[in-house]
Amino acid sequence: MPTKKLKTVPLDTMIDRHIGKVGTAVRDAFEHALTLDLLGYAIKEARLYHNLTQEQLGKLIGVQKAQISKLENNFTNARFDTVMKVFNALHAKVNFKVELPKKKLVVA
Repeated sequence: MPTKKLKTVPLDTMIDRHIGKVGTAVRDAFEHALTLDLLGYAIKEARLYHNLTQEQLGKLIGVQKAQISKLENNFTNARFDTVMKVFNALHAKVNFKVELPKKKLVVA
């Protein structure tokens, strides 16, 4: 029985095909959600690196355990200052990358 050769497809191509092209509302929502998931994951990884429970981290920054759980698992309504307090308490270096579109804004 002949084996079927698998075709390799770049991840960007698959995302374009199944989620939507860059710049579409669906793709923007997908990338936003992915970014928030990754930020929550980074918080959890930093907390675990320091062998802290969610409750212990919450006490370090003055919030309840539930707030830390939300940051790690459901990152939709996080305040920027709370996120920075978490990373500061964990002595984590934070880098933000801002990309500007190539298209200039026109003010009428």
